[in-house]
Amino acid sequence: MRLADLIPLIKLLFIKDKELYVFLHNITGYYPHNIELYKLAMVHRSKPVKLPDGTWANNERLEYLGDAVLDLAVADYLYFNYPTEKEGFLTSTRAKIVQRESLNRVGHELHLDTHISAATHSQSHNSYIAGNALEALVGALYLDLGYQRAKGFIIQRIIEQYFDLTQLVKSEQNFKSRLIEWTQKYHIPFCFELVNTQIDESGNPYFTTAVIIGGLHAAQGSGYSKKESHQAASKTALERLRTDRNFRQQVLLTSPENNPSADA
Repeated sequence: MRLADLIPLIKLLFIKDKELYVFLHNITGYYPHNIELYKLAMVHRSKPVKLPDGTWANNERLEYLGDAVLDLAVADYLYFNYPTEKEGFLTSTRAKIVQRESLNRVGHELHLDTHISAATHSQSHNSYIAGNALEALVGALYLDLGYQRAKGFIIQRIIEQYFDLTQLVKSEQNFKSRLIEWTQKYHIPFCFELVNTQIDESGNPYFTTAVIIGGLHAAQGSGYSKKESHQAASKTALERLRTDRNFRQQVLLTSPENNPSADA
């Protein structure tokens, strides 16, 4: 064991925040050097703390930093693990991993919510409080131990433990296939029409596509590739066919089968 790693163990004998110290080691795999960074990462803006210099602070700055580190580490991981995939696939897959819902789920799985200091009303109304704390934790880890260890935590303790990337990719592809199967079953023509192409803040193209079923506008979806926008539009169209009975009947009337009882 390196001396740098032995020092935190010695500190553990004297530190007053033993519970948080051990908790952080259990979830990150590393012993903190500067425990104050991690304590701040667990402070929600609804309940700021007063720093030694007299200023009030919360975890928002660490959250901002952690968001950037997460983006880089996930992009790094996907780039080297999917060497033949194009930019659109890499961008959309990264977006699915770092989206607020995903990070919030992981934050709860890691039990970060049990260590967050926040006003009671904020905990009950802010559904993303655990995900925000996770980003702040990554920011604290980056400042305390550097990028390589922050990346190690992201890859080993977040991506590899809480994301099934094979299933994530497959689930994205299923919606279009399911829509094709449904329209073929009832002999209903359908097609995709490109509605708009935009450029996001990072200079990446962003596509919006509509799906037309039986000559009727069914839905539209967006993504960082035309393929992804097709999947998004197909998903929404399938949901509409399942829940909007009048629309489903209108679509089915365009079929020679003329079967209004068909299910999506």
